[in-house]
Amino acid sequence: MAGRLSKLLGTALMVVVLAACSNESSKKEEVSAETPANHSETRVVTDIFGEVTIPAHPKNLLVTSSSYAEDLIEMGITPQLAVVVPEIEPDYRTPYLEKHGVKTISQAQYEYNFEQLLSLSPDMILTSGEGMETKVYDELSKIAPTVAIKAGVGVHEAMKELGVLFDKEAEVDKVLTALDQKASEAKDKIHQAIGDKTVLVLRVEPTRYRYLGPKADDDVSRFFYQTLGLKSPEVTKDSDVWFTQFSLEILPEIKPDYIFLETRSMVDYDSTQSLGELEDNPLWKGLSAVKNNQVFPLRTNDYIQAKGPIGTGMLIDYIVEKLVP
Repeated sequence: MAGRLSKLLGTALMVVVLAACSNESSKKEEVSAETPANHSETRVVTDIFGEVTIPAHPKNLLVTSSSYAEDLIEMGITPQLAVVVPEIEPDYRTPYLEKHGVKTISQAQYEYNFEQLLSLSPDMILTSGEGMETKVYDELSKIAPTVAIKAGVGVHEAMKELGVLFDKEAEVDKVLTALDQKASEAKDKIHQAIGDKTVLVLRVEPTRYRYLGPKADDDVSRFFYQTLGLKSPEVTKDSDVWFTQFSLEILPEIKPDYIFLETRSMVDYDSTQSLGELEDNPLWKGLSAVKNNQVFPLRTNDYIQAKGPIGTGMLIDYIVEKLVP
């Protein structure tokens, strides 16, 4: 009898111990599951100004570039706040951001309303490091931890840096591979349609005219003359300046077969008079591209600002539409 009782007590004790272990295990699993959602965690990253301690899981991320906001969304991250400059935004972008639940904050070009940004209580700010002034970075950093990534707004450079920052390299690779495929197909179509005919990208500004340098170290130049393989006129082919000022007197020497014409748009920046003077100039009227209706408008908003994967894809489609019958 005593032996039997002893066995029963042993079994009961074992059940209690197992239950306790099971409960403890469940608690550990619950803690483990909750850990990633612990928004008090931080991590240290390096931007162009040095090391920055940022939230591991930002809850109110502010992006000062609308193209960066587009980049992030396309790689699977939705920022809560994005700065936009209404006068220069491509038409699609603000509705696109709002559709994805991003609150847009209108600000002046090249300026920040720091008080307004502070009132939004961001817990992290993301901005472009290219051309960022230290004093501006310092002011943003007073509002929230600020990361100025080592990139401009060109889609490839920016998305790769953002992918590393947010551990989204695989997603970025997928987006860029699809975009590169689209560009490659467009390049083939254009070459089959126009062969070695030349293309000039001409910018009209209030007091001057400039053309895009094919060899400039800039993503716009690379896009037109490398990615899409357009051929530059002989006179301009060796220019390594982003936009080179020139006199209208040399238009007959440039003699492009096609022209993409940008009337430069900026805040408080009207190029209408310069455009009229260009169109009235006999040398302009004498160009074969003008006579053959092969001059196509470019909106600053659509090719300088629209640097995200969507905007870049739309620009590819536009160029193909104009050059391929």
